[in-house]
Amino acid sequence: MIDAIDKKLIKLLQENSKQTNKELSLQLNLSVTAVYERIKKLEKAGIIQRYVAVVNKEKVDRGFVVFCQIKLVLHTKEYLTKFENEVIALHEVIECYHISGEYDYLLKILVKDMAAFREFMVTKLTTLKHIGSTQSSFSINEVKCETALRV
Repeated sequence: MIDAIDKKLIKLLQENSKQTNKELSLQLNLSVTAVYERIKKLEKAGIIQRYVAVVNKEKVDRGFVVFCQIKLVLHTKEYLTKFENEVIALHEVIECYHISGEYDYLLKILVKDMAAFREFMVTKLTTLKHIGSTQSSFSINEVKCETALRV
């Protein structure tokens, strides 16, 4: 279980994971060794999974955000597994969720523009054999996008 200090440490790391253990220790009023041990404990427990750089999608020509719902033809384990493995290989898809409701999957797709999305749909997504139908929505404006998980 994590305590209040772990929660504060997680918050600090989510704000800036490039901080040194010394910088963190000063903010937490702990020794550098204690900070190091807490980080290692959180990593070993799988609470901290990895460290990433958050990239500005517009600056790398991936500012067109599409949410695409997918309905599969069949719901067998074989079809689900095959679809999931194929979607994992598509670099334009940055998130994929198996969901309840009318559709089976929700994809978050980042591409340059509408033309790039059409190309992605025609040459990649709709070539997957087990897709029955798709429904896409385009982001007008990003209102909130958090990378930090409040614990």
